[in-house]
Amino acid sequence: MRPLGSAIVRILVTGGAGFIGSHIVDALTDRGHDVVAFDLLLPAAHPVYDDGGPGYLRHPLTVGDVRDADALDQELSTVDAVCHQAAMVGLGVSVADLPAYTSHNALGTAELLAGMGRAGVNRLVLASSMVVYGEGRYDCAEHGTVVPGPRVEADLAAHRFEPHCPVCGRDVVAGLVTEEAAPDPRNAYAATKLAQEHLSSSWARMTGGTVLALRYHNVYGARMPRDTPYAGVAAVFRSALERCEAPQVFEDGDQRRDFVDVRDIAAANVLALELATAPGGLRAYNICSGEPHTIGELAAELSRSSGGPRPVVTGDYRLGDVRHVAASADRARNELGFSAGIRFAHGVADFATAPLRG
Repeated sequence: MRPLGSAIVRILVTGGAGFIGSHIVDALTDRGHDVVAFDLLLPAAHPVYDDGGPGYLRHPLTVGDVRDADALDQELSTVDAVCHQAAMVGLGVSVADLPAYTSHNALGTAELLAGMGRAGVNRLVLASSMVVYGEGRYDCAEHGTVVPGPRVEADLAAHRFEPHCPVCGRDVVAGLVTEEAAPDPRNAYAATKLAQEHLSSSWARMTGGTVLALRYHNVYGARMPRDTPYAGVAAVFRSALERCEAPQVFEDGDQRRDFVDVRDIAAANVLALELATAPGGLRAYNICSGEPHTIGELAAELSRSSGGPRPVVTGDYRLGDVRHVAASADRARNELGFSAGIRFAHGVADFATAPLRG
């Protein structure tokens, strides 16, 4: 494997016009790398552009599909590494979404890996997600670390939102999930993100390649898609405030997440691509701020920063949502040298007025 280090190399960024991918393209270009930006411009994430791409792009874009072997072979023949961001995102609206998630995320990754094998490209940085964990870490005073099952609708309807020990039924305490936690995907997106990891791990064993799987936590920032059925909670709140409406906070607002600015996500990808010596096979990393906050706090901070109406806690719920997911940032800090540089209040204040997409 050719070590990347600080050398100027050519890198293919799939999903390079997207919310996260475009920031990675900018960051790599600023570091002096030669970047190939490749994106299908999926309608679920992008409007129709008059000139072929979003106006914020600072770099030429190749419009193409990672499931198209011929298009991939042409791009992969000239690159030294791949940063794979292309995916259908969100939790899925209904069971009808299953084929599309599987096609774009699992099949698309398989086609990319096969193309990398043909081209002899053996370095991959993969956009994974904290959704592969399902719920985060929980500890029971009697039974230690436990894995609560999915919350049942009767409890949610009665506003009993907190998980309980699956052995004794007692209250549990939420902690920080590490990369060693057993995966427990609970929706179509999560299942296909885990499939991407498994496929990439198989590819690495067969080829001797290296995969750094970056498990993003709740990413927010400029260029997020506006409120769509597939949008994250930060975009949903921000879109409501733009309409001068109060953000609608589900459950009691005390769900814990780790909100991380997209600029920090881009920095983590640069560090992963520039890592001079990387382990063989697949190595996963939580990419997070290390400072968990509640969803209610996010809504309140966005309202305050934008001068909009205060959030309304509705008590509503969605089946399949997890209660708490916060992560340990130790491995990324120790092995990649990554620590988030943008604090919650500063990042959310920037996001309150940042341009969105679509």
